[in-house]
Amino acid sequence: MGNPARPAPQAASSSSSRARPVLRSRAWVAPLCWIAVLLDGFDAVVLGAVLPSMLENNDLGMTTAQGTAVATAGLVGMMLGALTMGYLTDRLGRRKMLIGAVVLFSLLTFAAAFSPSVLVLGLLRFLAGLGLGGCLPTAIAMVTEFARLGRGSNATTLVMTGYHVGAVLTAALAIVVVRQFGWQEMFVLGSLPALVLVPLMLVFLPESPAFLASKGRTAEARAVAEHYGLHLEDHAPGQEQTGKVGATMLLSTGWRRNSVAIWIASFMGLLLVYGLNTWLPQIMRAAEYDLGNSLGFLLVLNVGAIVGLTVAGRVADRITPRAAGIIWFLGSAVLLAALAIKLPVLGIYAMVFVTGCFVFSSQVLVYAFTAANHPPRVRATALGMSAGVGRLGAISGPIIGGTLLTAGLAYPWGFFAFAAVGALGGLALTGTRTRQDLREGPG
Repeated sequence: MGNPARPAPQAASSSSSRARPVLRSRAWVAPLCWIAVLLDGFDAVVLGAVLPSMLENNDLGMTTAQGTAVATAGLVGMMLGALTMGYLTDRLGRRKMLIGAVVLFSLLTFAAAFSPSVLVLGLLRFLAGLGLGGCLPTAIAMVTEFARLGRGSNATTLVMTGYHVGAVLTAALAIVVVRQFGWQEMFVLGSLPALVLVPLMLVFLPESPAFLASKGRTAEARAVAEHYGLHLEDHAPGQEQTGKVGATMLLSTGWRRNSVAIWIASFMGLLLVYGLNTWLPQIMRAAEYDLGNSLGFLLVLNVGAIVGLTVAGRVADRITPRAAGIIWFLGSAVLLAALAIKLPVLGIYAMVFVTGCFVFSSQVLVYAFTAANHPPRVRATALGMSAGVGRLGAISGPIIGGTLLTAGLAYPWGFFAFAAVGALGGLALTGTRTRQDLREGPG
């Protein structure tokens, strides 16, 4: 599948002993990032898939309140991971941080299978969240920078289908594995694929030429860009040192408006993603559907997400991620409100599928907008801030769902609450502006 590695020119810095850049077939980059995001999706959703069984069987003595606390601990870890690793990715490189994230969350997910108590499970989910939170912004930055001109949004949405394929696998496996074996086996299954993925990434995953150029490693950047058939953006010498970077740039004049609007939209989008993925089975049980159908709804929701993402990226490349994001958020609001209508099982499955097509694509379009509207030297930081600040919404989603369940109000008020969140996400995106020239800031 890969072409033989070609010798690479030496890096610009003669004093450096850096390894030569990885030069393989371009076809490796997107699949490796996609599989990393798939494992991220599996691990991020696995708790929601096993919670109904754990609560029903009183495993580890877990209560609904404790289940909410464990879910929240994982999301706090994801928030810190996104903020920290997004920043580090712009300083240390996409390749190192993506591989490190996969190793971290896979090891800790495996350890979670042997948790002796709810407290230990919560701690391990928090630590795994550091890797899970860092994986997405790093993978998105990578595929964006290896995408062909004019295809950045499609590249982002396609790589994010991996997240939902992982979620679908989690829901499908949980239906069989949890009933036949137990919840522990789900965590083991989620960690084992890293044994194959990490060695492949070490051999075949290159460093982004945009990152190399932003660090002044021009010879390496040109070698990688030429080999992979990429357009290399111009970087003035010393730009990384003299230009604004990190949060300083994101909150500077010309960028602040977009940054704040992106963070609000990401908050709303991730509230929907994690609120629904954590509590949809329990909300459906409150609506008097049985456990098998409730897990089936989670599976169908994420199948809808995969279909929606394949459409959303193409639409976004035609009408801009901003316009597509507004449409998708508002569509989510309408469909979520409609889920409060009691329908026959086949009808509600169809509604959940269509809702999945819109809800999860909304958040990914925020990422696509963020990636397209920031220069390479700050792109991963911007994506990390979007995901990290958005994790506050991800934390709020399970808390809202858990609170409504505890109060006996999950159905139908949970769907009305989530619909309002979708509407607010669309409203936030209307406050953004699509950039016209990265070197001049957002237009």
